[in-house]
Amino acid sequence: MKDSVKIVGVAKTLPKHKRETTEIIPFVKQWLSGQEERFQRKVVKIFEGAGVDCRYGIMDIEEVFTATSFEEKNNIYVREMKVLGTQVLQKALAKVNWQPETLDFIITVSCTGIMIPSLDAYLIDALGLRTDIVRLPVTEMGCAAGISGLLYAKQFLKANPGKKAAVIAVESPTATFQLNDFSMTNMVSAAIFGDGAACALLSSAEQDEGPTMIGEAMYHFPNVTHMMGFDVTNTGLKMILDPSVPAVIAEHFPNIIHPFLAAHGTKMEEIDYLIFHPGGRKIVETVENLFGAMGKNIEDTKTVLKDFGNMSSVTVLYVLERFLNQSHERGQKGLMLSFGPGFSAQRILLEW
Repeated sequence: MKDSVKIVGVAKTLPKHKRETTEIIPFVKQWLSGQEERFQRKVVKIFEGAGVDCRYGIMDIEEVFTATSFEEKNNIYVREMKVLGTQVLQKALAKVNWQPETLDFIITVSCTGIMIPSLDAYLIDALGLRTDIVRLPVTEMGCAAGISGLLYAKQFLKANPGKKAAVIAVESPTATFQLNDFSMTNMVSAAIFGDGAACALLSSAEQDEGPTMIGEAMYHFPNVTHMMGFDVTNTGLKMILDPSVPAVIAEHFPNIIHPFLAAHGTKMEEIDYLIFHPGGRKIVETVENLFGAMGKNIEDTKTVLKDFGNMSSVTVLYVLERFLNQSHERGQKGLMLSFGPGFSAQRILLEW
């Protein structure tokens, strides 16, 4: 379709340190050894019941549980995000047989550390991208930002036919782990999050193929800015995660989904694929309860959570990559959805 914007390919890459949840629990027990025994048992149950079997990290497990400063953790974040960002962009370009100099727009997405200049500047140098490439860093939007990056790329490409864009998401929630914080928020965060990187390539060139982005929109939840985010402290980025998040999402789901689909001439019954960000086990269960009766499944979302954990903005792109690797019939539709600080939801409607 002329002037349409397509997702041509998605690639993922992982940090070198892999750890099963069963391997992490002894370190958790050691970390909590000075706490009340009942609290220790509760935290171990949270890890065991989080729906995450495995995750990857930019640090080995001993380093994660070592007291370091915000500066030291952020230095590791900066070093490793450059490596992961370079690797995943190279991998994505090779996957679709594009040359680096063909990119017109580069978006980098991250919220788990601080880099100035932003990652895109380093990637331009590392891959020899054009000096006139348009760059946009997307920060401070958390788990929603993988879709945000795609949405911004769509707007650029729609206004500039025949162009190509890369959206690179890199995250290390591990770098935000708070060793001296024994709040339940820190326990839940530690139980579900992992590190990773992904890159999506999009095009408004007529010859490029892939699912078409036929709709996209944001949804802001009024007056709940307190529900999710980070506090910037002397020891780093401290997670804010209100336990009411799944309930608030469930309350707003009809307003998030149905008007959006209706605006694009479709409805939930006509959606073939749910490409959802796996925020955590409770959010996944909320979605299943809402749509299971309609015959919809989110097995790919659950598999990504199980195999990699919640990698913030990166995660929904891992789910999307699984769908792009499958075969589809022409005209089938997919709904992408993620949630993040604000509180907000981001939505994209795809058509194969």
